[in-house]
Amino acid sequence: MEPGAALLFIVGLEATRDSEPGSPFFSGLPWDCQSSERPLALRRMVRLVLFDIDGTLILTGGAGVKAFAKVFATEFNAVDGFEQLKFAGRTDVSLVREFFSFHQIAPTPENFKRFFERYVFWLDHILYQSEGSVCPGVLELIRGLQGLPQPPVVGLLTGNIRLGAEIKLRRFGLWGVFATGAFADDHEDRDQIAAVAYQRGCQMLNEPLRGDQVVVVGDTPFDIRCGRAIEAKVLAVATGGSPLDELRRHQPDWVVGTLEEISARQVVG
Repeated sequence: MEPGAALLFIVGLEATRDSEPGSPFFSGLPWDCQSSERPLALRRMVRLVLFDIDGTLILTGGAGVKAFAKVFATEFNAVDGFEQLKFAGRTDVSLVREFFSFHQIAPTPENFKRFFERYVFWLDHILYQSEGSVCPGVLELIRGLQGLPQPPVVGLLTGNIRLGAEIKLRRFGLWGVFATGAFADDHEDRDQIAAVAYQRGCQMLNEPLRGDQVVVVGDTPFDIRCGRAIEAKVLAVATGGSPLDELRRHQPDWVVGTLEEISARQVVG
């Protein structure tokens, strides 16, 4: 099966996608970012800020992990080996593929569809029974970015499938905050998801962006790596599974304990 074939079914799960121009996650434009004349100061500023979700924006009390385990057990009678999965920084599709391989389950589009149809059901159910929270400093940073004289586009760059991301962020009142995004529906590889997020940000701004006009915010070395893949600046935050020392070893542009420690003006330059 081609690497992207398993993703084709996920579009069918996106019942809430809004495809009107100007609405969140509109992606109907062709990839044709045209350069526009802008003041020099604006050309030097960050124009696109892309946030990871789990461990960066929110903590869900392990709801996603629990939903994965529930589906594997109830739909595929597969319980062994789950503890070997490392979720931090991974994409949903790659995690499912790894578990399928461990249990010698065929990675067919039908099996992926079967998994994710039940996953979003259990995620929604478990999330509202789990203790979770918005990570410290998230709301203040986003409000600060939105309040700037020339606010950047604020978007998502996540390994969640789109509907999973929506379920999680709606739980904490954050879904409507983001103007664009890229998800595991778009590609199984996180670096390629970053490329899609970059392209969609350029579409919204109707201009090509240099790498130093983009910031990726995340909590794992995978986030740092995918930011570098699009030559973006990277803000690493230790509110997820990776400690400060580990994040520093990967040399992000900034590394903070929480997003309370950095301001919107520092991020945009």
